[in-house]
Amino acid sequence: MTQHPAALVVERVQTGVRMEKRLLKVLKGLAELKDLTLGDLLEGMVLHAFEGKAPFSSATLKEIEQLRKIYGLTLKATDSHKLKERQR
Repeated sequence: MTQHPAALVVERVQTGVRMEKRLLKVLKGLAELKDLTLGDLLEGMVLHAFEGKAPFSSATLKEIEQLRKIYGLTLKATDSHKLKERQR
């Protein structure tokens, strides 16, 4: 029988983060594929990044690439400091 690690109790807060529309669609799609909430997915990504670790396996990266094509996400990491919100 496989033992699961003990759950860590945390306090979560609601946030109103604004994010690029296509990027959010890819993240929501990935969360759905992995049967996670968007918050759980983001927490895992950030915790991996804080330790300098890659958050995704090669199989998941292939799924992400498919989602990027579906939602037309062409932005790359090098674009992250160049983004400016469109005026309404």
